[in-house]
Amino acid sequence: MNTTVQLLSREISESHYARASKLLPGGVNSPVRAFTGLGIPPIVIESGYEDQVVDADGNFFIDYCMSWGALIHGHAHPQVVMAAQKQMARGSTFGALTPIEIELAKKVINAFPALEMVRFVSSGTEATMSAARLARGYTGRDLILKFNGNYHGASDSFLVQAGSHVTHLSPTSSSRGVPEDFVKHTLSLPYNDCDALYAFFSDADLRRKVAGVIIEPIAGNMGVVPASHTFLSLLREETKKAGAILIFDEVITGFRVGPGGASLLYEIEPDLICLGKIIGGGFPAAAFGGKKEVMEHLAPLGSVYQGGTLSGNPVAMAAGLKALDLLQKPGFYERLEEKTQM
Repeated sequence: MNTTVQLLSREISESHYARASKLLPGGVNSPVRAFTGLGIPPIVIESGYEDQVVDADGNFFIDYCMSWGALIHGHAHPQVVMAAQKQMARGSTFGALTPIEIELAKKVINAFPALEMVRFVSSGTEATMSAARLARGYTGRDLILKFNGNYHGASDSFLVQAGSHVTHLSPTSSSRGVPEDFVKHTLSLPYNDCDALYAFFSDADLRRKVAGVIIEPIAGNMGVVPASHTFLSLLREETKKAGAILIFDEVITGFRVGPGGASLLYEIEPDLICLGKIIGGGFPAAAFGGKKEVMEHLAPLGSVYQGGTLSGNPVAMAAGLKALDLLQKPGFYERLEEKTQM
């Protein structure tokens, strides 16, 4: 058998990366793209279609990553592209309410039993950050509890025992530049450890201070580790008793493990859910939502501020709406599960 491996030519990609390294820190705009630790220059992608991407040298690759979970229908799906193009011809951003936001909100809310209202934002980081602020504003407390290895984006208060690329930086506060005053308001416990969770909520002082608990019900950034049903059930029970807000970070799992995400899969209703990736159809879009009683604490109805010029961007909303429409085709999730098992 001929075991010779023919190495791909990547001269143009390497040239691009060399130029980028003079203009962008590390040559990238998100750390994991630098391929740190792999011993090879990073991939530089020119285009993508369906299940493949093409690099700057014309090499084809099967894409198992799909923009970190955003492209559930693959690259450049014709119907998603058309929806975005139609909206761009009408205008790409207005900084004002548009009908398409209402349509996407309705579809998202109908998919998740725990949702009565949602607020659209531009990234998963913005969604989790805003959900934590809302939990604090609603409860009048300061402490947020998370779990080791769970990654909730790049905001200061969540860069504590975080997953994803930040694990290479620091085991405690996962980034320089995060003040201890921020870190002290975020505690992190072992994931899937019922004894540690019970001990935390058995501490009367901590129980009174905790505003919210955020968790990835299926942790994606440390190797796709599902929480046990026992662990999530205990978490739901203890947060209710403590009067704390339970936040499911479903930026990755939302619309991926099923139309109602992990909360429907586990049949556990959190107080707030954070969504992203798929709901933008390949464009920057995310959301957080929950019961009306909690969500109405957001400005302009309440005193918890959150806003953004590109929140609910109509192009992202149009692409996301079409992406969610395509999920409703008969047998879609069954085929996705077959591919996953294969």
